[in-house]
Amino acid sequence: MCEQHINQKCTKCGWGLPLLERKRLRASKRQLQLRATGRGLNEWSPDITPDPEASSMRENRVSTLGQEPSDRNTDHPTEPDQLPVPCNGLEVESYFRPRFRPWKDVYKDRFKVGINWKHGRYTTKFFRGHSNGVMCLQFDDSILATGSYDSTIKIWDVESCEEIRTLRGHESGIRCLQFDDKKLISGSIDRSLKIWNWHTGQCLSTYTGHSGGVIGLHFDSALLASASMDKTIKIWNFEDKSTFILRGHSDWVNAVKLDSPSRILVSASDDCTVKMWNLDTKQCIRTFEGHVGQVQQVVLMPAEFSFEEVDDQDGASSTASASSQPVSSQDIVDPPRHECFGADFGGNDRQLPPRYMLTSALDSTIRLWETATGRCLKTYFGHLEGVWALAADTLRIVSGAQDGMVKVWDPKQGYERTFTGHAGSVTCIGLSDSRLCTGSDDCEVRMYSF
Repeated sequence: MCEQHINQKCTKCGWGLPLLERKRLRASKRQLQLRATGRGLNEWSPDITPDPEASSMRENRVSTLGQEPSDRNTDHPTEPDQLPVPCNGLEVESYFRPRFRPWKDVYKDRFKVGINWKHGRYTTKFFRGHSNGVMCLQFDDSILATGSYDSTIKIWDVESCEEIRTLRGHESGIRCLQFDDKKLISGSIDRSLKIWNWHTGQCLSTYTGHSGGVIGLHFDSALLASASMDKTIKIWNFEDKSTFILRGHSDWVNAVKLDSPSRILVSASDDCTVKMWNLDTKQCIRTFEGHVGQVQQVVLMPAEFSFEEVDDQDGASSTASASSQPVSSQDIVDPPRHECFGADFGGNDRQLPPRYMLTSALDSTIRLWETATGRCLKTYFGHLEGVWALAADTLRIVSGAQDGMVKVWDPKQGYERTFTGHAGSVTCIGLSDSRLCTGSDDCEVRMYSF
């Protein structure tokens, strides 16, 4: 298996396969949990991390003693809890060591997902229950969270598409949310932020501090950033309980993204600019100008993402290069990256900011930027109306727009595929290796599984 094809596009053949890291980690975690309780690998327990394939496994499993189900003593069945656990030190070490799958099986899984993305083969699930437009969402392997203008947040089971619970407490529409294993944070037009225990539905705390609606948020580590209609960004520190405000935009701030290793923040605004902020000095260190419409989303690209500038012939243009031959952006003579950001960056305790950044705006375009120089490397044209939603990884860019369409883009080549079906504007998007989730003004959420 060639490394240049995993989690990135190969520079020679253009083919890339998803990492599927979350699937591997989930399977490994489940194995360890089962072994720790003395259960067989195919045994199921409601107290252990659920396995989507558990139902099919239960139908086909055999006795843990090696007998067929029909041969087991039904009067005294052997319970999984009664299985012996090895006591010898060497046996225990081997028993709890993660099992590694054959590389051919791993490649097959990755290849299948990659081919499905390439040819547009997928299954679709629908989540219906909101009474007004869905404005934000996030999902993981088992849970989907959605926020709506109906002032509620709904938690859904991804496999069954059933609603688990509804979080109520905001007095106006929900514009942004983010969750992790323990908490969910939401922002609303009612000017407040709420922290929830999404497992129980309990509201743990409410933060107020903005004079306008909260329409964007992002938390990373101990920091929470909130973007507001009051044209400001507020930083909340969970550790020392301190806060401070970043001012500089002249219109609503629609989206923010934190990067803890470099201690920077980027913000997108209705003033048609994107700004990068130094959180240590609380100063704007760069302003990105080029959009001619309100900038709705900003995405910091992963460190593994790479880009080569080319002169496009298919309608997606690059504003940074007119050469007919591929030119690596790393070959262009620019000052060292640490000099572009200042002396504070690039040391042992502070990494450089991500090299690339994506933005989308109501001018119907998506732009790829080089953060060190502020250059726009590529502009993606294709939507008929403003682009409200944006997500990306190392292999693809996905956008949703006022025209009701979802488009998938190859970062280097441009447009790949369009998904239709929503009856309203596509307002939010979630992306993983094998899934794509979209929310719309039509009150519906769709999840495409590849």
